[in-house]
Amino acid sequence: MGVLGVVARHLDTIVGPGVMLLFPLYASMRAIESPSTLDDQQWLTYWVLYSFITLFELSCWKVLQWLPFWPYMKLVFCLWLVLPIFNGAAYIYENIVRKYVKVGSYVSSNHSEAHRKVLQMMSLDARKSVERYIEKYGPDSFDRVVKAAEREAKRH
Repeated sequence: MGVLGVVARHLDTIVGPGVMLLFPLYASMRAIESPSTLDDQQWLTYWVLYSFITLFELSCWKVLQWLPFWPYMKLVFCLWLVLPIFNGAAYIYENIVRKYVKVGSYVSSNHSEAHRKVLQMMSLDARKSVERYIEKYGPDSFDRVVKAAEREAKRH
């Protein structure tokens, strides 16, 4: 097999750093500069997952050293997380993480139940604006705005 055999046996060490570190670093810097939050979600989730993988490896290295296929499994998983055709990290965030990290957990408990339900449906920026509105004009004013929006929604 010669050179091809050596490349196949060490594919994880040849390709791994580029797939798991260099490309994500580059893409993360581009995401910081872009106005979209979708790429931020993709790359922040990637780094969280990569950190968990690294912690898992550090904790279980004695077992993993007996599994010759582990580096390849990790490489394939990281390829799925990283490659734009898959955007696996964004998929994991949307379908798994978002269910457990509810936006509502950040809503202040000093709001009424009705206000908390409305605030939980909003993005963080919108929620902060509404909370400032409530502080400035009071909860009754916010109730009037919500009722007006409900009436408007029913008409359309």
